[in-house]
Amino acid sequence: MTPALQPADWIAVDWGTSNLRAWSIGPAGEVLDHAQSDDGMGKLAPADFERALVGLVRPWLGEGVTQAIACGMVGARQGWIEAAYAKVPCPASGGTLTKAPTTDARLDVRIIPGVCQNAPADVMRGEETQIAGYLAQNPDFDGILCLPGTHSKWVHVSAQEIVSFRTFMTGEMFALLSNQSVLRHSVGGDGWDDDAFAEALDSSLSRPEALAGRLFGLRADQLLHQQTPDTARARLSGLLIGAELAAAKPYWLGQPVVLIGATGLAQRYATALRAQGVVPVIADGAALTLAGLTAAHSSLKAKAT
Repeated sequence: MTPALQPADWIAVDWGTSNLRAWSIGPAGEVLDHAQSDDGMGKLAPADFERALVGLVRPWLGEGVTQAIACGMVGARQGWIEAAYAKVPCPASGGTLTKAPTTDARLDVRIIPGVCQNAPADVMRGEETQIAGYLAQNPDFDGILCLPGTHSKWVHVSAQEIVSFRTFMTGEMFALLSNQSVLRHSVGGDGWDDDAFAEALDSSLSRPEALAGRLFGLRADQLLHQQTPDTARARLSGLLIGAELAAAKPYWLGQPVVLIGATGLAQRYATALRAQGVVPVIADGAALTLAGLTAAHSSLKAKAT
């Protein structure tokens, strides 16, 4: 007989566009269990969110009410319920959480708000929780947090607050160009060319205005000079990250920088920054998401007492 799982003291939830991840947290803050599914926000109607969550965390529910703290696209306008943005400058954690409508009496679901900036217009959802997690572990940090990804974020934090930030669609552009543009014929596989990445990065940083022409050059080099897919892929990444770094220079120049995200992509940004004399620290994004959810739960618990 399989032993019964210990009921969760509370549940941490990271709900993105494509995936749903949850952790069962014990009374001492320990992780009792972890589960995930592909029930991301992108495939759910508002009425489907409770069913998806209960289906994933049912083994962790006890007889009483279990609180779940959620971050990410679950709080978007197309999500379970919209969690209004907090406006910068604002604390990375401790904002007003939005209560989601539930019919299951065993669940009390609260959603962390995203963060917005009026000028220049910008928004984030989910990244603020990773930022809160980093600041919970490094309360005296003042500087720049970079979160590479589909939509990369450069965030200025000071005195435990998000002061300003900029978003770059670098990851999405890489995916679109690789899969849906003429470059799909030249960029393939999962290999890499360090020298090609470094050359493309340097050329894009020095002349970002030439990006569009250099992108088509990837196709031409494959047709005329038999450029390999590995080299083309590395050059495409270097060109796009170089253009991002050129635009984000006011953030990273002369500042301490921490990269938060998946190791592979973070390492590329680290390589790019080191070439400019910046030595960044790399922090694990998944661990910081859980740390940020824990900080939000602690803040909510403190307000209730």
